[in-house]
Amino acid sequence: MAVRQERGARVVAVTGPLDLDSVAPLEEVLRKAAEDGVAPVVVDLSAATFADSTTVNVLLQAHSALGPALRLAAPSAVLMRLFTLTGLDTVLPLYDSVAKALDAEPAPLGADGGDREG
Repeated sequence: MAVRQERGARVVAVTGPLDLDSVAPLEEVLRKAAEDGVAPVVVDLSAATFADSTTVNVLLQAHSALGPALRLAAPSAVLMRLFTLTGLDTVLPLYDSVAKALDAEPAPLGADGGDREG
């Protein structure tokens, strides 16, 4: 996982599987961003190969703390399927790319505001 500042946002690039054994660093970064009042926070999922219910819970907790400032970018087809099956795609803003997530205006609380094209 790599964390960087870009255009006033914290971008968190995750790689590989996100599951019970590997999601803790992401959880910590998102918790710290909420504590620091960092907004927006873009989670780059382009290199994530798998996610489980633990990851869904981490993202929901982060959404509770960060609200619409939490944005998910470039989820793979595997992750999109999980997000669709769990309804996460209706709760969190999803974007095709990090650039689109960075360019987006903040969504109203409770709205997804995402861009699911492509």
